[in-house]
Amino acid sequence: MPGWIEDWPFLAIYLFFVLGAALRSQATYWTGRGIAAGVLRSRWRERFDGERTHRAVAAIRRRGMPIIPLSFLTVGFQTAVNGAAGLLRIAWLRYTMWCVPGWFAWALVWAGGGTAALVGGVALAAQSPWALAAVLALLGAGTTVVIRRRRATVDGPGRPRQAIDPATDVVSSSRP
Repeated sequence: MPGWIEDWPFLAIYLFFVLGAALRSQATYWTGRGIAAGVLRSRWRERFDGERTHRAVAAIRRRGMPIIPLSFLTVGFQTAVNGAAGLLRIAWLRYTMWCVPGWFAWALVWAGGGTAALVGGVALAAQSPWALAAVLALLGAGTTVVIRRRRATVDGPGRPRQAIDPATDVVSSSRP
């Protein structure tokens, strides 16, 4: 932990990170809302405010909201999801209620060890950037192996994978 926060009790650190997640997600959401409002006043209104857009927003409202708290467990994707919620003009209260579990999960990750891992990575980079590169390469390789094994288990040996052709929306089979 950074020096200015290391003497705080865990609950205070945790609540600090919850507040940070809340402020960041709300700022990203409102930025998306602002962008959406600007587009809707421009000549591109018809492209973004048509029947398809309304159907997509309705589908996300019905089925897609669980992606919001889950996105807080990712890096980068969470910003895209929060901004997209604003772009789609999802009701603020509904969006915020879906964010709350994500705030608590994100804060637990960072207060519970994410910050220590980040500080450790910075310290390792200061000692030897090559050592940090090696650690990141090993983590990447390990993650790749785990993902491939899980996919092989799900798909089964010799069983073809199914893919959707984006041009035709037709499911096709292909061997891995």
